[in-house]
Amino acid sequence: MQPEKKDEEKRRTVQTSNKKYEPLHIGELTARVPLIQGGMGVGISLGGLAGAVAKEGGVGVISSAQIGYRDPEFEKDPKACNLRAIGVEYRKARAIAGENGIVGFNIMVALRYYEEYVREAARVGAELIISGAGLPTDLPKYVEGTGAKIAPIVSSEKSAQVILRYWGRKYHRTADLVVIEGPRAGGHLGFSQEQLAEYAHSERTRYDEEIRRICRVVKAYEEEYRCRIPVVVAGGIDSAEEVDRIMELGVQGVQVATRFVTTRECDADPKYKQTYLDARQEDICIIKSPVGMPGRAIRNSFMERVMNGERFVPERCLGCLHKCSPSEIPYCITEALVHAAKGEIDQALLFCGANAYKADRLETVREVMGSLMPACL
Repeated sequence: MQPEKKDEEKRRTVQTSNKKYEPLHIGELTARVPLIQGGMGVGISLGGLAGAVAKEGGVGVISSAQIGYRDPEFEKDPKACNLRAIGVEYRKARAIAGENGIVGFNIMVALRYYEEYVREAARVGAELIISGAGLPTDLPKYVEGTGAKIAPIVSSEKSAQVILRYWGRKYHRTADLVVIEGPRAGGHLGFSQEQLAEYAHSERTRYDEEIRRICRVVKAYEEEYRCRIPVVVAGGIDSAEEVDRIMELGVQGVQVATRFVTTRECDADPKYKQTYLDARQEDICIIKSPVGMPGRAIRNSFMERVMNGERFVPERCLGCLHKCSPSEIPYCITEALVHAAKGEIDQALLFCGANAYKADRLETVREVMGSLMPACL
């Protein structure tokens, strides 16, 4: 890291906590550490990172988004490469984790071949499938007959009510887990630009009341189905102090993504990790993705050019998102994220969480988990 980056703003305050939280129970599955590693695509959270988190007793999550980008045949047949890679990365993660923890997938509803990817992940043995970037209305059907647990990502009381009511009416079942993703998360966000701007200028505790409302919705479905539905909160959780604050809201776990990017086990290219280490708070911005969804990313030369109205015509359509029109978008999100995964930073979209600028060194997965929930390791 450059010397000028080593200022007080950059240094991560080391928090300690003596609180030992209960294991995370998802149906008959148990994660000794109630921490889920958030899915990060393209190529950021693959089998290496997910396996390392599961090995330490947490829930490791592989992102299926263009997971097969390294395959030599990817440009010819991305769908086939992605389907093959789902099995490859799951087996890699499970081999690293051994009998420990839980290994799952994050599969975005917005993906063009969402159903096929979910079915393949369940087929190869994924224990948990987490879905956001849209409401996963038919997720129960796609995992039927398998052991995969399912979890929707929601950001509001309304979205939680809609998806749980729909699953109940159509499939006569409920969620095994609910993930609440707040406004400080990275990547695509379930908030409007106006909402994000409003939350950015308010206390971080303002979203707490929404979390409580979602928990009340989940509680009603627990009572209806006479089961336990754990709730996990994500977005801007980067210290033991923040973990303690979130857990006091009555949830059963946290989901953390950004902290794991700057780990030695993370599947990202070293140059990608270095962008986090070099980032300052003012470098983190809200961008509009090619498909109209707001997201949080690190400002770089590529994003500056996009913000200035420059258009990058995709070389070819790689079939990633079902609502994408290559002739209309300012750039191809797959191309930009693949550049990031390969360390081609000046041509990349660099998704990150709100606190990415606090990263000041490479750590191990165990060090990160120990800093967040030391009494659980």
